[in-house]
Amino acid sequence: LHAQVISGGHYDVDCYVEDPNGRTIYKETKKQYDSFPHRTEVNGVYTFCFSNEFSTFSHKTVYFDFQVGDEPPILPDMSNRVTALTQMESACVTIHEALNAVIDSQTHYRLREAQDRSRAEDLNGRVSYWSVGETLILFVVSVGQVMLLKSFFTEKRPGSGGAGT
Repeated sequence: LHAQVISGGHYDVDCYVEDPNGRTIYKETKKQYDSFPHRTEVNGVYTFCFSNEFSTFSHKTVYFDFQVGDEPPILPDMSNRVTALTQMESACVTIHEALNAVIDSQTHYRLREAQDRSRAEDLNGRVSYWSVGETLILFVVSVGQVMLLKSFFTEKRPGSGGAGT
């Protein structure tokens, strides 16, 4: 089981894994990413759960990869071979291993891109709100300055009550 929090909160989540008998075989709290390799001893349905109980206000996006079983052999009868691999077969094995490494790298980069996109969109929202606030403050200050300058140049006339000339 490989898991990583892509977005939300402080990028942490609780996780546990239970075997078919209900025994907890793995439990971690507040992890951003983690990996849990385990060889099963009991056949049946294993349960895993990601919990966000400690952070009820922030929603989180979690990527997980759950691999079951061993990878089948690339070439037929590869597991019970007696002779060495031919040059073509060893080249196929090498290419297969390189492609698996590429798949892992692409998954890693996809996760990083999704995480960075989430952060960029959050930052974009904050910058937009800040810009609107600055615009409103600038407008209020401008109107205040115009009114203040206008009051400097308006003539105040004395009261019109009293004797005229």
